[in-house]
Amino acid sequence: MIRKLSRAIREYKRDTVLTPVTAAMEVVMEVIIPVLMAFLIDNGINAGDMGVIWKVGLLLVLCAIVSMAFGVLSGFFGARASTGFAKNLRQDMYYAVQKYSFANIDKFSTGSIVTRLTTDVTNIQNTFQMLIRIAVRAPSTLIFSMVMAFLVNARLALLFLAAIPILGAGLGFISMKAHPAFTRMFKHYDRMNTVVQENLRGIRVVKAFVREDYETEKFVDASEKLRHDSALAEKILAFNSPLMQFCMYAIILLISWFGAKLIVGSSMTTGQLMSMMSYAMQVLISLMMLTMILVMGTMSRASAARVVEILDEQSDILNGEKNLTAVKDGSIQFRDVDFNYKRSGRACLSGINLDIKSGQTVGILGGTGSGKSSLVQLIPRLYDAVSGQVLVGGEDVRDYNVEALREEVAMVLQKNELFSGTIKDNLRWGDENATDEDIERVCKLAQADGFIREFPDGYDTYIEQGGTNVSGGQKQRLCIARALLKKPKMLILDDSTSAVDTHTDALIRDAFKNEIPDTTKLIIAQRVSSVQDADQIIVLDGGRIADVGTHEELLKSSPIYREVYESQQKGETANAS
Repeated sequence: MIRKLSRAIREYKRDTVLTPVTAAMEVVMEVIIPVLMAFLIDNGINAGDMGVIWKVGLLLVLCAIVSMAFGVLSGFFGARASTGFAKNLRQDMYYAVQKYSFANIDKFSTGSIVTRLTTDVTNIQNTFQMLIRIAVRAPSTLIFSMVMAFLVNARLALLFLAAIPILGAGLGFISMKAHPAFTRMFKHYDRMNTVVQENLRGIRVVKAFVREDYETEKFVDASEKLRHDSALAEKILAFNSPLMQFCMYAIILLISWFGAKLIVGSSMTTGQLMSMMSYAMQVLISLMMLTMILVMGTMSRASAARVVEILDEQSDILNGEKNLTAVKDGSIQFRDVDFNYKRSGRACLSGINLDIKSGQTVGILGGTGSGKSSLVQLIPRLYDAVSGQVLVGGEDVRDYNVEALREEVAMVLQKNELFSGTIKDNLRWGDENATDEDIERVCKLAQADGFIREFPDGYDTYIEQGGTNVSGGQKQRLCIARALLKKPKMLILDDSTSAVDTHTDALIRDAFKNEIPDTTKLIIAQRVSSVQDADQIIVLDGGRIADVGTHEELLKSSPIYREVYESQQKGETANAS
């Protein structure tokens, strides 16, 4: 785990190395100061020698300045190293998520990924800074101070050793009890973030159904569980401070008691006792720093495991051995394809066999849960078939370079997504080099040009996150325009005209027919009118192909298609009357 996290140091290796080096030099200066103080007291102040006082006093000031300079440099290098490490770690995680397949993404909730990118990385960053700075400074101070203390008076220095087993036992107990609480705490962070994101994203639905109280209860429940485990972890860690205080003051009192007796017996000088007191403080402060590292390590251990989980997750969608980079045409074949989502394990598609010629328009109809979306998501390898083959341009999709394959497929998903930015920014997702004329042309094809020009800023209108400032039908048309701008060999529309009227739907279909005749078009629809002019219509039922044919053929041969058509015809007649 540490090895994987350390890869994020990269260009900050120099700062990472200089931080402990300057911290160690700061410690050396701090350890020298008590020796000089003892010499100053014994040979200057007690002896009344002003020459010694001035010389040693100036040397003390110089050591203090040098120590401060090394401390400042250590803090500077440590801050740069830790913030750079955190930046790289977040980037590595973000890049890893970008490479995930849909199956990988299904394993993590959005709230969990956000928490790992923010809170967990911050915890690791703080621990990293402590490791390269405090974790060097504290042991160095402990060792150097102990050595100097034994050189001053070995018998008194033995008192330091008495504190180590007490602190070790106490800290071991704290670490063992606190880690499970922190692990649960971060899971509650995930849950709380998920609740907040769902609420904000669906705030219109929440208000429409007057469910504010219900959502508030969900948040309070998640927040209360987080508070409970956070408080429990903090209560356990709170034992650290009194344990340290007890050991520190007990040793100081013992040094003062035995030191005073040694001074009376002329076995020790006043300066030596003062230096022992200084070393006692340094030893105990270094032990306190080590306990802080242990506390941060306990907290960040859970965070590190969660971050590494993101980094370790390998996409199950990889480039094929042939790594084909060119798609010959938009022909599509399904050969005995079976598919299921790993999480549910339930079969979504079974025994699918299809032959779609390049440039054809294919309609796909079926009830909810019949596998329509699952079928089309296998074409650009958003998921892979469990068995069988999906061929595009005569080649198995698993033999293509994934990016090259997806470049030739444009999808307007069932859940349309627009991003914060102008309309032009959103449309250029289809082609980042598209000119304004290209954008206007595809918007006219998608019947979006009219409403765009009604906005005060036209194509420079700013779209809010998720497209909340445009209607559902407008959002669908913008997404269709974005897909057309890609000039794909295959265009997949997953129920993407459900929010537009039948007249607009017909105009969009006519534009497809006239403007992109060589593009293979797969249209998932609920309305028969949206697909009745297709070259072939596929009727799905329970994950299987029930019927395939033209509109006229299916009216004669398919009970399911005929039932849907007749029910919609009755509905239109009733609306007309």
